[in-house]
Amino acid sequence: MQKTKDFEAIAFQFMDSLYSTALRFTRNTEEAEDLVQDTYLRAYRFFDKFQEGTNFKAWIFKILTNTFINKYRKKARTPQQVQLDKVAYGLENEEPPEHVGEWTGFDESKYDELFDDDITSALSQLSEEFRMVVLLADIEGFSYKEIAEIIGRPSGTVMSRLFRGRRMLQRILDKYARREGYISQTV
Repeated sequence: MQKTKDFEAIAFQFMDSLYSTALRFTRNTEEAEDLVQDTYLRAYRFFDKFQEGTNFKAWIFKILTNTFINKYRKKARTPQQVQLDKVAYGLENEEPPEHVGEWTGFDESKYDELFDDDITSALSQLSEEFRMVVLLADIEGFSYKEIAEIIGRPSGTVMSRLFRGRRMLQRILDKYARREGYISQTV
């Protein structure tokens, strides 16, 4: 019982931050919710392994990142599934019933609070390894050392990925920055 109280006292203060990071990782609200839920389940299960006095935020974000990576790898190995009932409608030249029109893409309104379309698009063009490091550093504010712990890579790798990820974003967003007046139109 005390474990639950201790866990709740420390863990739930990071829920919004974990969810926003999960949403940026997955780009899908349902997957982000599942990822956060899995993260909390794993964190609770292994809470006795957490060393009191260390950085809990980095610890739980490492669990989030590892859970995402494991799910991403599993998803990449799983063959794409086709919903045959939707294919049948297309073949019969019929409109599917309105309740079938599911959309499983990410909820752009969640991103709109933080980024506009150009920035969201630029972030989505980065590979997972670069986007993850950029988001953890520039949005969540983790240090190089904390990110290294979270993603299980040396600090040098983190610094390299962050530098390269920011450089890629800079190239992608150059036109946007000029149009919005962040940098001058003259070279």
